[in-house]
Amino acid sequence: MAITSAICNSFKTEILTAVHNFTASTGDTFNLALYTSSATINKSTTAYADTNEISGTGYTAKGKALTSVTPALDSTTAVCDFADISWTSASFTANGCLIFNDTATGDPAVCAVAFGGDKTVSSGTFTVQFPAAAATTAIVRIA
Repeated sequence: MAITSAICNSFKTEILTAVHNFTASTGDTFNLALYTSSATINKSTTAYADTNEISGTGYTAKGKALTSVTPALDSTTAVCDFADISWTSASFTANGCLIFNDTATGDPAVCAVAFGGDKTVSSGTFTVQFPAAAATTAIVRIA
Protein backbone atom coordinates (compact mmCIF):
# COMPACT_ATOMS: atom_id res chain seq x y z
CA MET A 1 0.00 0.00 0.00
CA ALA A 2 1.27 3.42 -0.86
CA ILE A 3 0.34 6.96 -1.62
CA THR A 4 1.58 8.20 -4.98
CA SER A 5 1.32 11.83 -6.09
CA ALA A 6 -0.79 12.09 -9.24
CA ILE A 7 -3.75 13.76 -10.89
CA CYS A 8 -6.50 11.14 -10.75
CA ASN A 9 -7.38 9.56 -14.10
CA SER A 10 -11.11 9.92 -13.43
CA PHE A 11 -10.62 13.68 -12.91
CA LYS A 12 -9.20 14.02 -16.42
CA THR A 13 -12.48 12.93 -17.99
CA GLU A 14 -14.68 14.62 -15.38
CA ILE A 15 -13.33 18.06 -16.24
CA LEU A 16 -14.48 17.51 -19.81
CA THR A 17 -18.02 16.74 -18.60
CA ALA A 18 -18.25 19.75 -16.26
CA VAL A 19 -18.17 17.78 -13.00
CA HIS A 20 -15.69 20.22 -11.40
CA ASN A 21 -15.87 24.01 -11.08
CA PHE A 22 -12.78 25.58 -9.49
CA THR A 23 -14.00 29.19 -9.70
CA ALA A 24 -13.34 30.97 -6.39
CA SER A 25 -16.45 31.86 -4.35
CA THR A 26 -18.97 30.55 -6.92
CA GLY A 27 -17.50 27.15 -7.74
CA ASP A 28 -17.55 23.79 -5.98
CA THR A 29 -16.19 23.05 -2.52
CA PHE A 30 -12.96 21.05 -2.62
CA ASN A 31 -11.72 19.28 0.51
CA LEU A 32 -8.35 17.94 1.52
CA ALA A 33 -8.47 14.68 3.51
CA LEU A 34 -5.39 13.24 5.23
CA TYR A 35 -4.36 9.58 5.10
CA THR A 36 -2.09 7.12 6.92
CA SER A 37 0.76 5.17 5.35
CA SER A 38 -1.64 2.20 5.07
CA ALA A 39 -3.73 4.04 2.46
CA THR A 40 -3.57 3.34 -1.24
CA ILE A 41 -4.35 6.56 -3.09
CA ASN A 42 -2.94 7.30 -6.52
CA LYS A 43 -3.90 8.03 -10.14
CA SER A 44 -6.49 5.25 -10.00
CA THR A 45 -8.38 6.74 -7.04
CA THR A 46 -11.84 7.81 -8.19
CA ALA A 47 -13.43 9.27 -5.04
CA TYR A 48 -12.98 10.12 -1.38
CA ALA A 49 -13.17 7.14 0.98
CA ASP A 50 -12.59 7.00 4.71
CA THR A 51 -10.51 3.81 4.52
CA ASN A 52 -7.15 4.56 6.21
CA GLU A 53 -8.05 8.22 6.68
CA ILE A 54 -6.20 9.56 9.71
CA SER A 55 -7.81 10.13 13.08
CA GLY A 56 -6.56 12.24 15.92
CA THR A 57 -7.01 15.38 17.92
CA GLY A 58 -8.06 18.34 15.79
CA TYR A 59 -8.99 16.29 12.71
CA THR A 60 -12.45 15.29 11.48
CA ALA A 61 -13.45 12.90 8.71
CA LYS A 62 -13.33 14.38 5.19
CA GLY A 63 -10.64 16.83 6.30
CA LYS A 64 -11.17 20.51 5.63
CA ALA A 65 -12.53 22.66 2.84
CA LEU A 66 -9.91 24.35 0.70
CA THR A 67 -9.99 27.98 -0.36
CA SER A 68 -9.81 27.91 -4.14
CA VAL A 69 -8.16 30.46 -6.37
CA THR A 70 -9.85 30.92 -9.74
CA PRO A 71 -7.91 29.04 -12.44
CA ALA A 72 -5.70 31.10 -14.72
CA LEU A 73 -3.23 30.66 -17.56
CA ASP A 74 0.50 30.70 -16.98
CA SER A 75 1.78 30.95 -20.54
CA THR A 76 -0.13 28.09 -22.18
CA THR A 77 -0.76 26.02 -19.05
CA ALA A 78 -4.01 26.28 -17.08
CA VAL A 79 -3.24 26.30 -13.35
CA CYS A 80 -5.29 26.02 -10.19
CA ASP A 81 -4.13 26.87 -6.70
CA PHE A 82 -5.46 26.66 -3.16
CA ALA A 83 -4.61 28.62 -0.04
CA ASP A 84 -2.45 26.76 2.47
CA ILE A 85 -4.54 24.85 5.01
CA SER A 86 -3.87 24.18 8.70
CA TRP A 87 -5.16 22.13 11.58
CA THR A 88 -4.47 23.77 14.95
CA SER A 89 -4.14 22.16 18.39
CA ALA A 90 -3.62 18.94 16.47
CA SER A 91 -2.06 15.59 17.32
CA PHE A 92 -1.86 13.03 14.50
CA THR A 93 0.35 11.48 11.82
CA ALA A 94 -0.34 11.77 8.09
CA ASN A 95 1.46 10.28 5.09
CA GLY A 96 -0.43 11.99 2.28
CA CYS A 97 -3.69 13.55 1.21
CA LEU A 98 -6.49 13.47 -1.33
CA ILE A 99 -8.11 16.55 -2.81
CA PHE A 100 -11.70 15.83 -3.78
CA ASN A 101 -14.87 17.64 -4.83
CA ASP A 102 -17.16 17.69 -1.80
CA THR A 103 -19.95 19.37 -3.80
CA ALA A 104 -20.28 16.83 -6.60
CA THR A 105 -22.20 13.59 -6.14
CA GLY A 106 -19.94 10.80 -4.91
CA ASP A 107 -17.07 13.08 -3.77
CA PRO A 108 -14.99 12.59 -6.94
CA ALA A 109 -11.19 12.68 -6.57
CA VAL A 110 -8.97 15.37 -8.08
CA CYS A 111 -5.46 14.40 -7.03
CA ALA A 112 -3.43 12.44 -4.53
CA VAL A 113 -0.35 13.90 -2.83
CA ALA A 114 2.33 11.86 -1.08
CA PHE A 115 4.17 13.67 1.71
CA GLY A 116 7.33 11.59 1.25
CA GLY A 117 6.89 9.83 4.59
CA ASP A 118 4.96 10.19 7.81
CA LYS A 119 4.51 13.75 9.09
CA THR A 120 3.57 14.03 12.76
CA VAL A 121 2.19 16.89 14.82
CA SER A 122 1.81 16.78 18.60
CA SER A 123 -0.32 19.49 20.21
CA GLY A 124 0.61 21.90 17.45
CA THR A 125 -0.29 23.15 13.99
CA PHE A 126 -0.20 20.88 10.94
CA THR A 127 -0.03 22.84 7.68
CA VAL A 128 -0.21 21.72 4.07
CA GLN A 129 1.53 24.32 1.91
CA PHE A 130 0.62 24.52 -1.74
CA PRO A 131 3.19 25.37 -4.42
CA ALA A 132 2.95 28.51 -6.54
CA ALA A 133 0.28 28.63 -9.24
CA ALA A 134 2.71 28.35 -12.12
CA ALA A 135 3.03 26.10 -15.17
CA THR A 136 5.72 23.90 -13.60
CA THR A 137 4.61 23.93 -9.97
CA ALA A 138 0.82 24.27 -9.52
CA ILE A 139 -0.92 21.43 -7.71
CA VAL A 140 -3.43 21.16 -10.59
CA ARG A 141 -2.24 22.06 -14.07
CA ILE A 142 -3.31 21.30 -17.62
CA ALA A 143 -0.73 21.78 -20.33
